[in-house]
Amino acid sequence: MTRPTPRDASRRRLVAAAAALPVIAALPHTARAQARFPERPITIVVPFGPGGIADLTARAVGEHMATTLGQSVVIDNKPSAGGIVAAQAVTSARPDGHTLLLMSNANAVSVGLFKKLPYDPVKDFAPVGTLGYFDLGIFVPAKSRFATLADMVAFAKANPGKLNVGTIAIGSTQHLSAKLFETVAGIDALVVPYKASPAVLTALRAGEIDVAFEIVGPMMPQVSAGAVKALAVTSSQRNAALPEVPTVAQAGVPGYDVASWNALAAPAGTPAAVIDALNKAAREAIAAPSVREKLGKLGMRLAASSPAELQALLTSEIKRWGDVIRAAKIEPE
Repeated sequence: MTRPTPRDASRRRLVAAAAALPVIAALPHTARAQARFPERPITIVVPFGPGGIADLTARAVGEHMATTLGQSVVIDNKPSAGGIVAAQAVTSARPDGHTLLLMSNANAVSVGLFKKLPYDPVKDFAPVGTLGYFDLGIFVPAKSRFATLADMVAFAKANPGKLNVGTIAIGSTQHLSAKLFETVAGIDALVVPYKASPAVLTALRAGEIDVAFEIVGPMMPQVSAGAVKALAVTSSQRNAALPEVPTVAQAGVPGYDVASWNALAAPAGTPAAVIDALNKAAREAIAAPSVREKLGKLGMRLAASSPAELQALLTSEIKRWGDVIRAAKIEPE
């Protein structure tokens, strides 16, 4: 038997080292691919201006998510009709979880309001989960002739076209909620759209309109001051800010249930592991006492969901509001 020479032993060591190199080199890359999220600040694109409920929700939730994820969360306000500009910015972003959309029922409503959107709200987003719901209320002046919702409905039925209902712009959640109420309650009212919520409140207090459909949170100071009163809230459960006020169904109009909502969504194609991490961080945020206290003051009911539940909500809301828009004979733009 030939005894190995020092040169043979050296050659074997080199071969063994070379064979190990691909494995060793691959390990850092694999670890990076699996562990590095988020790699940079996360941006939540909000389709509304600063200071509104959607903006305040994004900021409160984003601040807590930043702590959980170890990266800052930046709020980017991009208001536009139907939230199209914000949604398009997110669908155009890299599907890596670093750009998110603050989704709302406005995204569902826009499907029926526009002839063609530059994206598909169902197919072009990867849902993360809901953040919460905020109710609308049916408000009247403090000295209104209507003591209850039943009084208002009875008047409307006895006087077709004579009940003046104020809301913000045509196609808004408030406007469509009023039109849906007409259908469900079986009344014929005159729904008057105003440019913004302050104008609706001014008209209500001046007696230009009999009733207003508006989000509960912004109206609470007026209720507390005794300037207006709420006849009912529009969702399926009472609002914690107005515990004595019945729901529309409890007040005698069964089958009516409307609540606006906020959620988070990423571009379609975002990895499932990233969606899971975002969902977990969002759940932790809305479970935090500080976030619940801050958003609870706005009349918001915080509620987390799975991505699949958000997808189902979006699909059902697109159908429901599409039906309302067609029934109201609102022509798509």
